[in-house]
This record gives sequence, C-alpha cells and structure tokens, in this order.
Amino acid sequence: MSFLSNALIGNPFSTPVGSRIEQATDGTLASENWALNMEICDLVNETEEGPKDAIKAIRKRLTQNAGKNYTVVMYTLTILETCVKNCGKRFHVLVCNKDFIQELVKLIGPKNDPPTAVQEKVLSLIQSWATAFQDQPEMAGVVFVYQDLRAKGIEFPPTDLDSLAPIHTPKKSVSTESSAPDAHSVHTPQAPRPASPAHIPSPTGHLTPEQRAKLQSELDVVQSNMSVLSEMLFEVKPGEEQPDELELLQELNNVCHSMQERLVELINKLPNDGLFEELLRINDDLNNLFLRYSRWEKNRGAGIKQSASSILAKAIPPNTKPPLQASDSLIDFDDDMRSQMNNMSISGAQYTKSIK
Repeated sequence: MSFLSNALIGNPFSTPVGSRIEQATDGTLASENWALNMEICDLVNETEEGPKDAIKAIRKRLTQNAGKNYTVVMYTLTILETCVKNCGKRFHVLVCNKDFIQELVKLIGPKNDPPTAVQEKVLSLIQSWATAFQDQPEMAGVVFVYQDLRAKGIEFPPTDLDSLAPIHTPKKSVSTESSAPDAHSVHTPQAPRPASPAHIPSPTGHLTPEQRAKLQSELDVVQSNMSVLSEMLFEVKPGEEQPDELELLQELNNVCHSMQERLVELINKLPNDGLFEELLRINDDLNNLFLRYSRWEKNRGAGIKQSASSILAKAIPPNTKPPLQASDSLIDFDDDMRSQMNNMSISGAQYTKSIK
C-alpha cells in the first residue's frame, strides 16, 4: 500500500480543516476562495492535528481528481502552496516527505495526461521547496526528488527564484552587542519602519532596460515590506502586542495597501510579459496578506473585548449593575522621508520566527 493510499483510510474531510479544504476546492467555484484558504492556514497553525489533517485532505482531493477534474487539482495545489507559505515547520516536514513529493510527481505522469499548467505548477512547487529547504535535514526528501528529476532530464519551468517572496519567514539577525533579553518578556526589538519605493513613471508600452531595472528594484521593496508584515502576523499574538508592534503592523498594512493601488495601475499599463505575470503574482500575494491581517485584527478585537469583560467583572462588586455604556511610486514620499527610508533595511527585520 502506497504512502498516499494509507492516508485515504477514513474520511479526511470529516475534520475541521479537511471540511474547509473540500469546500475551498469545489470545482464549481469561479475562482479561489482566499478567505477560506487563509482560514485553512489558521487551522493548520492553531490546532495540534491541523498539519496531518490538512495533508490527508489534500492527498485525497488530488487522488480523487487526477486525470479527471483539473480545476479541483489546481485549487488543491494552490491551497498546498498557500499553506507552505503561511504555516510552520510541522506542516513543512509533512509536505517535504519523499513519498509525498513522489506522489505529486505521479500526479503529472503520462497516465493522468495532465494539462501543461498542472505539470508546470507541480514542478515549480517542487523546485521552490527544494531551494528553500535545501539546508534543512528534515526536508531532505524534496531535495532528493528534485535532484533525481533533474538527473533524469526533467525540465523545470524557468523561475527567477531570487525574486520570489520567501516561503518561510527568515530568522532575525541579533546584534552581538545587544544584551540577552529578559526570559519573561514577550516584547521583541523594534523593527525598521516600512520602506517605500521611489516614484516611477507609468509606462504605456514595452519597458526600456532602465525602466525594467527600476521597476524590479521597486518590486523588491514591496516584497520586503510584505515579508515583514507576514513575519509580524506570524510572530505577534493578537491581543498581546506591544504598542510599538501594533503601530508598526498598522503602518505596514497601510503602506502595502498604497503599494497595491500603484501595482494595479501598472498592471493595466504594462505589456503582457514575464514582469506582468510577476505583478499579478505579487498582487495575489498582497490580497492573501490583507486577509491574514484582517483575521489578525478580528482576533485582536475579540481578545480585547474578552479581556475588558474579565476586568469589568472583577471591578464591579457582587449584586451591583455595571455602568451604562454608549452603545504612492508605488508610494511617493517627500525627499526627506525618502532619504530616511533609504537608510532602513527591511530585509534585516528584527523579528525571529521560532520554527516548530
């Protein structure tokens, strides 16, 4: 019995995360349900059995539809990719298991006669994971399969890996001059403020080499801000954030929203080439990130309300009534601020991600 067949025992869609994966991969959906996709990521991160349950449901969905319904397959691969980007090490280890990766390879074998888009999607995921996890022994399975495929002459889709947003949050670099933090403190060192790209002209035709280089530089800044916001949403627990952390989160969210407005303008004006596709991908990643931020704010609001109710209950003596209550660039800053921004490095954000 194969690794994949073992996962099919029972009904993997009966679990909370499995049920949502089934809903999010419904072939009748007009497009991906990103709100549901991010809810799946939350369940994977927040529940003990989340990673295992998610992998079982993903496997089942893929085997059910291989060679039959590639809309469902693509939706499932999108969820798999999204979870790898937004979940922790417990999920990464399961995804990078050699047998699981080999099952993905079988998915695009001649027997199933998959369309080119599915073949490229699977190969692209394997390639990006092998690159991202190449230095982690627990993830050696995906590296082995990737190298084996290359040795057999399998051609992978051309990808500028340096331009991709990171799959997992990088660890922060701690200055050797800093004193050891208080073991009881959850406050992290202050991170740099979000940088903003300088103003660039809106092209109406094919880009010149200079314009392309300039735009790529701006996109690097956008993705750096996205990386820091994603990292903080992973690290800072809703309702337990420090004032400066909340301020930075809100500022990053606002900056990223302003950047997206500029991105949309550029998407409507750029020619349909490789850079155009990168803009679309970044725009999708931004929408994904904004959903995560909205859920973080919602959870924070719920936590504050619960905390306030608890404090109020303790403050009011028994048998008394509580008091009544009344129900741009991608961003164009001025020269002084831009000068300050240029002196700040987002890529060195000082937030550590504890890989579970």
